[in-house]
Amino acid sequence: MKSLAIIGFGEFGRLAATELAGRFDIGVHDPHKDAAAIAAQGFRPLSLEDAARSDVVVLAVPVQAMEEVIRRIAPLVRPGATVVDVASVKMLPGQWLAQHLPETVHVVPTHPLFGPQSVARDGLAGRQFVICPLRGDQHLKVAALGREMGLRVRITTAEEHDREMAFVQALTHLIGRTLVGMNIPDEMLKTQTYQHLLDLTGLIGGDSFELFTAIQTLNPYAHEIAGEFVTRAADLLAQVHGEKPQTD
Repeated sequence: MKSLAIIGFGEFGRLAATELAGRFDIGVHDPHKDAAAIAAQGFRPLSLEDAARSDVVVLAVPVQAMEEVIRRIAPLVRPGATVVDVASVKMLPGQWLAQHLPETVHVVPTHPLFGPQSVARDGLAGRQFVICPLRGDQHLKVAALGREMGLRVRITTAEEHDREMAFVQALTHLIGRTLVGMNIPDEMLKTQTYQHLLDLTGLIGGDSFELFTAIQTLNPYAHEIAGEFVTRAADLLAQVHGEKPQTD
């Protein structure tokens, strides 16, 4: 089996390692995790240097830390290897990957549109998996593997991805995290629509603030969409109270 290293063993890194076990010889590197703890979960701990020399390198670190990790592995990655990222934004990571990694390396930016909580609840089959091809042809093999695992694979550009995610992700997470902060209750007289809001808080409530920050600040289209939502919500309240809205 080909060697596959996962750099970053947070919630998604653990999910990826679990789902890919048996398909690759998997190793894990995470400077914030004890090697014994990684081994106790059934995976081989690696140094950053050994991880970077694997056939496939998966970057599952927070977007805020990604450029530095790419810089560090760039001189170590073998010619012909494949580097995959799983960041929730694609334009910035794509720029870093293209800028720092050697031309001899295949680069496959991806975004799994699911997380451990949703997979634990409903399984992996049917989940969306986005690929934004950047360099080389290994995105075809990544797409084939995704389909083999039951994922719905979507291939698009990094720009189109970020434009759509400004609505799909940035707006959704803004609403969901606001509701989490309000601690909305599970009411006896709830409607199905209200249950959807409760489900949203359940899915988003476990995400880190670091992820929320990345979604809101590192997607170049997110600020405009989030700002428009806040403004229009304020305008609606102004209208019902007979006040002048901020926008026409």
